[in-house]
Amino acid sequence: MANTIVVVGAGVSGLTSAYLLSKNKGNKITVVGKHMPGDYDIEYASPFAGANVCPMATQENSRWERRTWVEFKRLCEQVPEAGIHFQKCNIARRKKDAEAAKSNNFPDALFQEEPWYKELFEDFREQNPNEVTRGYDSGCEFTSVCINTAIYLPWLAGQCLKNGVVLKRASLTDISEAKKLSHTGNVPNIIVNATGLGSLKLGGVKDETMAPARGQIVVVRNESTPMLITSGVEDGGSDVMYLMQRAAGGGTILGGTYDIGNWESQPDPDIAQRIMQRIVETRPEVADGQGVKGLSIIRHAVGLRPWRKDGLRLEEEKLDDETWIVHNYGHSGWGYQGSYGCAEGVVELVDKVGKDAKAKL
Repeated sequence: MANTIVVVGAGVSGLTSAYLLSKNKGNKITVVGKHMPGDYDIEYASPFAGANVCPMATQENSRWERRTWVEFKRLCEQVPEAGIHFQKCNIARRKKDAEAAKSNNFPDALFQEEPWYKELFEDFREQNPNEVTRGYDSGCEFTSVCINTAIYLPWLAGQCLKNGVVLKRASLTDISEAKKLSHTGNVPNIIVNATGLGSLKLGGVKDETMAPARGQIVVVRNESTPMLITSGVEDGGSDVMYLMQRAAGGGTILGGTYDIGNWESQPDPDIAQRIMQRIVETRPEVADGQGVKGLSIIRHAVGLRPWRKDGLRLEEEKLDDETWIVHNYGHSGWGYQGSYGCAEGVVELVDKVGKDAKAKL
């Protein structure tokens, strides 16, 4: 069925949803966003992501990441202009983090021994004791991907445009305002809410289970592989440690923090120093053994992950007699690695409510 659709939000979730919806040539799709690819704003999380694929979901909720991996792998192999490259990934675990992994800092599946995702990556293996990152008890490795978001987001917007999607700037105070924003001039029968953290304050949604999970990073020119993701750090708190090298000259990301409820948009110099010090101690070769002074800093950055107490919200809701809302938000730190799977879920819900509406005509 042909639908008139307005997607609210032009981050990775909104654009991927629009892209997959646009494969049905009958759909007339408008994406509206206060921020668009190319913008850097604390309200717009997608440009600040690493971004990579390191599965976080439990096995029963793994559909979104499983499906996304298939597409990112294909893009990496066949579409170099998307700005994605393969990169070996090391996961480092500590036994004392096993209980903490059940908290909101990271879902527990990423750091499980014998994780479900070992079947997802062809070269997955547990590391030998002499290979484990110093200070950690065990580890595994596999080939993942790392995304240059500065290339990928514009590429994704371009795929939408190629399929006839119209992108428009707009700042909404209430989700119902999207009814007036279709480029067709018609009232949309479906609105896709992909506003991320914006769903906390957006009228008609106001999801009070949303909160920022502040992430501070340092982007450097130094190159270092493999990617490193750790289950915790010695001084704990909201600090975490990870390193990943973006594709196509996008720099190397040194992280980081996962601070739920912290809205601070400016980098904290003390946190930055801790991030860099940990990385050069764990991976001294990143700075040629020169310590922090051997790092060539491009910039310090802060992004606010769209954390949700109950996790992803992917469901339909009736707005009024004319229009349905399909919600796709609350991805926290896994927006990219769940993007295609969740967008497939959006397509399914759009088809469902579209057919229901047609049946009532």
